[in-house]
Amino acid sequence: MNLMQSQYNDGFYSPQELQSMGFASVGDNVLLSRLARVYGASNISIGNNVRIDDFVILSGRIDIGNFVHIGAFASITGSDIGVTIKDFCSLSNHVKVLAISDDYSGETMTNPCIPLSYKDIHKYHIILEKHCIVGSGSTILPNAYLAEGVAIGAMSLVIRKTNTWGVYFGTPAKRIKERKKNLLQLEKQFLKNFKNLQGGGDKLNFSRFAS
Repeated sequence: MNLMQSQYNDGFYSPQELQSMGFASVGDNVLLSRLARVYGASNISIGNNVRIDDFVILSGRIDIGNFVHIGAFASITGSDIGVTIKDFCSLSNHVKVLAISDDYSGETMTNPCIPLSYKDIHKYHIILEKHCIVGSGSTILPNAYLAEGVAIGAMSLVIRKTNTWGVYFGTPAKRIKERKKNLLQLEKQFLKNFKNLQGGGDKLNFSRFAS
């Protein structure tokens, strides 16, 4: 038994099982926990070298890029408007991304048990550009936009657009410092040497990088 087969047996779906789940598309070397919940797989696309951990909830239209990690207990609700997570993004444990929200003003009724004619639903396509990282317990609400290289500190609330390469923190999240771009050079080196990591293969074994 090789290391990848061991990972599937230890709690992740095998490639064959993933292909049978009805995703819009699913790439190579995807580790999806058997304890995660997927609603509307036909609306969800997953790139290559992606890891989705225990108790994650994926619902609605979601497009996940390459080299993306989604930590345990995270929840992504795309509804029919969509959430896009681009390459090299990382969502820590208990992160919530919501592309849809009720009206909290009291002018309309709320919750999924009420017909749409009695509600005022707010929907916005949420995008996380490349190299975004979202700290544990943070929430991203409709109308938020995470520009390239943005880092969101733990327990933050993102309710508006951000600018590139900044560190944001707080409720609501505010830019508190600049984020370094050194990782862009590392990205180039990593992609150049990627095949060599697996002895000439084209798949990444996550067990080699486990913390």
